[in-house]
Amino acid sequence: MEQLSMFAGPRPTLTVSDISRVLRALIESEGMLQDVWVRGEVTNFSRPRSGHWYFTLKDHNAQLPCVMWRSTAELQAHIPKDGDQLEVHGGLSVYEAGGRYQLYVDEIRTSGEGALYQRFVQLKAKLEAEGLFDPARKRPLPAWPRRIGIVTSPSGAALQDMLQTLARRFPLAEVVLAPAAVQGEEAAAEILRALAGLNQFAQPDVILLARGGGSPQDLAAFNSERLVRAIVASAVPVVSGVGHETDFTLADFAADLRAPTPTAAAELATPNQADLAAQIAALQQQLARYSPAALIARQGQRLDELALRATRALGGRLELLRAGLGAAQARLAALSPEAVLQRGYAIVARPGGAVLSSAAAAQPGEA
Repeated sequence: MEQLSMFAGPRPTLTVSDISRVLRALIESEGMLQDVWVRGEVTNFSRPRSGHWYFTLKDHNAQLPCVMWRSTAELQAHIPKDGDQLEVHGGLSVYEAGGRYQLYVDEIRTSGEGALYQRFVQLKAKLEAEGLFDPARKRPLPAWPRRIGIVTSPSGAALQDMLQTLARRFPLAEVVLAPAAVQGEEAAAEILRALAGLNQFAQPDVILLARGGGSPQDLAAFNSERLVRAIVASAVPVVSGVGHETDFTLADFAADLRAPTPTAAAELATPNQADLAAQIAALQQQLARYSPAALIARQGQRLDELALRATRALGGRLELLRAGLGAAQARLAALSPEAVLQRGYAIVARPGGAVLSSAAAAQPGEA
């Protein structure tokens, strides 16, 4: 079917697919749109079972749907989350089935990451060369911390997570908070003062240095050279719990133990009271089993059993001997001459002593 236009002659009617193909061809033919960096805030991030990443980049005025295929996503060191400020590289095209244009992403970096990352790498190499990150320098954590120092923001969720974890696992420990800003221009100085104050005055058994996740800019205070040296110089072990599991800072490398999250830092720094109760119960059982009184009681029982067995064995042996003796006495009695005489037998002898062996040998009238 053809329609009339007031500006030109008749033109064919296009299908939706036709329009999508034309737009796709136009966009993909524009070289600038096929090699472009785009900056924005991540929203609607999803990672379905297919392994592909789907998210939207937005600024104050617009939104741009983005896709990263699984083969590329698997190579990324950091998984984005809603709220992250990112710079992504890729090419623009049209998703015809959805009727929208979207960016097919092949590289991701945190917004402003380039200069920050270079400084991070250079400082890390310098401090590592000094041996400040050497595993041999790391100190073991106390098994039973009586006092635990915490350096973090007093208003952050990280503090509440740690306090709940400490109360659940080891409520006997005293907790001392040294409040400090954990991002912003004053954060590094406040963290240093808090760390020094704990070492000088509170003297805890272990210090937890923590904050929630954030962008590299948010975590910049924990990449301070002065903080690294302060952690190394701390009189007590330091556990870092900065950011999320995929975030690493120079403070993590310097700490005596690195935890992936603030909650994990509290867990690693304390024993679990439930495990302790089970260990104590097991030790009590061992003490009861190996105590002198228990050993004496068991040996006494053993002696009683042996005495009873000896008595029974001796009694049985005596009964056997008595039975044998009785049988022998019976045989002797049966063969005794007296027993024969008692049955009516007699020995007949003449006055001279000669014994008559039969009745035929007796003479009439002989007495």
